[in-house]
Amino acid sequence: MMDFGTATADAPLIKDVSEATFMADVVDASQTTPIIVDFWAPWCGPCKQLTPALEAAVTKKNGKVRLVKVNVDENQQIAAQLRVQSIPAVFAFVDGQPVDGFMGALTGSEIDAFIDKAIAAGGGDDGGLEEALLAADEMLAEGAVADAAQTYAAVLAEEPENATALAGLARAYLALDDVEKARALIANAPEAIQNDPALIAISAEIDLKEASANAGDTADLHSKLQANPDDHQTRFDLAIALAGKGDNEAAIDELLELFKRDRDWNDGAAKEQLLKICDMLGPKDPIAKQGRRRLTSMIFI
Repeated sequence: MMDFGTATADAPLIKDVSEATFMADVVDASQTTPIIVDFWAPWCGPCKQLTPALEAAVTKKNGKVRLVKVNVDENQQIAAQLRVQSIPAVFAFVDGQPVDGFMGALTGSEIDAFIDKAIAAGGGDDGGLEEALLAADEMLAEGAVADAAQTYAAVLAEEPENATALAGLARAYLALDDVEKARALIANAPEAIQNDPALIAISAEIDLKEASANAGDTADLHSKLQANPDDHQTRFDLAIALAGKGDNEAAIDELLELFKRDRDWNDGAAKEQLLKICDMLGPKDPIAKQGRRRLTSMIFI
């Protein structure tokens, strides 16, 4: 039977453990801080790549998670108890239990996502979830959509009414061109956060993405509009297409021009669409601020 020893205070961020200290350094320690356990061996080539990456990722978290390393050659009982069949093998411990794990190598963003999920599962500290969300935003911006989605989902598992995480997960679905899933997610949002600015913004983005898919090619629409500047539908379609390509400033310009020419066209569609773009951009965005100001000025002329 293993002699697990006793817990020690002020454990370092990264350390090697043995069968004698596993209970204190992993099981007991994970009651207060998520612990990442890295099973490795000196002869393991992939371990030499993974372990430094784990160390760097854990160090970035500034104490919100810790890493312990287990040499399987010297600690075969621990490996057997956790059914480690190949290495590298990594487990996340929270509240004394393994809650997640993987075998083999991962990319940097996948490691970050794994660690963020562990922090979220452990409840983190006051800033833990916020840091996980920031990391997820970075992953999404870098194109690591699946990793971002996993992190947003982990935050939602801890805080089902976290509007930022819900909006982020919807954005991940949009990045995968799964508009239906994104819309369903927002439609089923908890009542308490349905009017949160983050959800209003993503809802507007979903509407714009759907509309822009059928708006047409911007070059063709430009040519058509030049031939007939009073073609309101073409100008409206051009604005939608521009917004779909991310050129929101140009889209707002076209909608303002349409509003100036005929503010009542199609039941005020120009004003409605302009405000939807502003909702998507958010109240602090300079393009949205300017667009709202210009619209207000036109309304009262």
